Amino acid sequence: MLGIFEVSKGGISGASADVRIDFAAALKANATGIILAHNHPSGQLAPSDADKYITENMRKAGELLNIRVLDHLIVSAEGFCSFTDECLM
Repeated sequence: MLGIFEVSKGGISGASADVRIDFAAALKANATGIILAHNHPSGQLAPSDADKYITENMRKAGELLNIRVLDHLIVSAEGFCSFTDECLM
């Protein structure tokens, strides 16, 4: 692991993720792969449509830059959900 980069902090109802900022950090670190992660304070582990949408956008951007999106994790007090384990990637 090369490091951890915090992209954004959200409010009560959500947070935004910017593909350009995520990959700028990965490029500066000379990363060949990244793992996305965010929390669901509600405890709900099921990915939302927005979670799926941003994951797909990140995956496509990674293909262009030759930086593989290895996984997207949703974390809560109840546990975690891995997009890779759930075959969502």
